[in-house]
Amino acid sequence: MISHPHNRGYGAALRTGFDAATRDAIFLMDSDGQFDPIEIERLLALYGPDRVICGYRIRRRDTWVRRLYHKAFFALVRLGFGPTTRDVNCAFKLFPRAVGQGLRADGALVSTELLVRAHRSGYRLMDVGVHHYPRTTGRATGADIHVVLRAFRELWELRNNPAMLDGLEPPA
Repeated sequence: MISHPHNRGYGAALRTGFDAATRDAIFLMDSDGQFDPIEIERLLALYGPDRVICGYRIRRRDTWVRRLYHKAFFALVRLGFGPTTRDVNCAFKLFPRAVGQGLRADGALVSTELLVRAHRSGYRLMDVGVHHYPRTTGRATGADIHVVLRAFRELWELRNNPAMLDGLEPPA
């Protein structure tokens, strides 16, 4: 089991898992009950070593505040980096292990960093609709002002330090 002695953030937790992965592909799904793991079949049907398969939430079940933050934030992402996927922060993705390794974001920007970096390196980003359910465990932090401000700070750092997006080899 892999753990941190204290909470370092969502991105740090994901990065630790991605860096410890030993298989060719990584499947990401948060454990808060918002997704049905059986829907991985939808992603597997499209997966290849040159692709990042990204779920997008069908009928998103989040509060209006969280949806508003999401729209505003990813409008800035599109302005700064161009289009990525339909639902950047959907925590239901399947991708080659190399895509998840060497990331730097400690907060929620980790998904943006992963997708922008993969796209710029030549990976094909593909969207797949997945059902979205109300959270059954854990506590939502996506609308917390501290989390939002951290995401904007990380976005600023990523935008002003393009070298953070380097280091990923193009797909074979």
